[in-house]
Order: sequence, then structure tokens, then C-alpha cells
Amino acid sequence: MSDHEKPASPDEEKMEEGPRNDNSAAEQPDGAEAELMVGMSVEEYDQLQEQLERAREEAQKNLDGWQRALADYNNLRRRTELERTQMKHEVLGGLVRPFLDVLDDLDLAVRNRPASGSDNGWGEGIELVYRKLLSSLENQGIVQIEALGKEFDPRFHEAIMQEESDEYDSGTVMDVIKPGYMAGERVIRPAIVRVAA
Repeated sequence: MSDHEKPASPDEEKMEEGPRNDNSAAEQPDGAEAELMVGMSVEEYDQLQEQLERAREEAQKNLDGWQRALADYNNLRRRTELERTQMKHEVLGGLVRPFLDVLDDLDLAVRNRPASGSDNGWGEGIELVYRKLLSSLENQGIVQIEALGKEFDPRFHEAIMQEESDEYDSGTVMDVIKPGYMAGERVIRPAIVRVAA
């Protein structure tokens, strides 16, 4: 060995030998070390799985409860809206009912006005007032019940007479004595009619 050559240190000797591929027991972790490397034991893992399952069940229960509460709220909202609309129509019907007699008188005047003569302008004025009042009621949701030529329906019509008719089938409204009115689905006053026998 020359002066320039030094004896190899034990670390250098290992490096020269290269990596060792033996699977000796000293380098392989035992069961306890494997658990530490993973960070938990099998028992802890099982407990976490159980907790996760319980949390999922709890989350599903909460979701089901929330969905039921949402459905209940939507049903309540719809029911409240329906009740509000019905109340509005009921109040509106009560306010309008006294004016229906005036509307009937105007309707009668329009139907029986003279065809011509000096009062023709007056008759047109009465008809204009009648149409304006009818239009104002329609804007508030009050509509006339269709009756003439319709099948008699006791929910919407009140028959005061039944007569034989060649023009109309039996059970059909053949004449409207007084028109009926509705507010939404609520009948304020049924139509007074004559029905074909």
C-alpha cells in the first residue's frame, strides 16, 4: 500500500459492496412496528369503521328529517296560500253582493232599451255604464257564470222553472233570468235560470 492510499473505512466498505437485498429479520418490522407505521391497531380501525357507520346512519336520519320538514313546510305554504285566496274571494264576494242588484237593473235596462228614438243616446250611456261596471268586477276577479246553453248544474245554477223546448235538450239552461257571479272558485250568487224539460 502506498503512502497515498488510505485504508477504507467500514462505511466505505459497505458502499463498495452495494445495496444489500437480504430480508433479514433485523430490517423487517415486526407486528408492533407495522402498527406504529400505519398509526393504529386493528381494534382502533374497527372502532373507527363503527363510528363512521354510526355517523352515516345519523346523517341519513338527519337528511330524512330535513326532507320531511321541507315537505311539511311546502304543504303548509300551499295550504296557507289556498286559504288566503279563498278568504280573499269570500271577502270580495261579501263586498260585491250588494252591487249585484244594481248590475242586474242595468242589465235589464240594456236588454229592454228601445231600438231607436230620441233616447237612443241615453240607452247607449246606460250600456256603457253597465259594461264598465262589469269590466271593473272582472278586473277584481268577479266573473259571470256561463249558463245559457249549458247543462244545468246545481252548484252554479238555480232553476225557477222547467219547460218543454224544441230548441234545447232536456236539462239544458234555456234562459237566464238573473246572471250568477263567482269570485275564483266561490259562487257569490248562482244564476237564476229556466231549464228545458
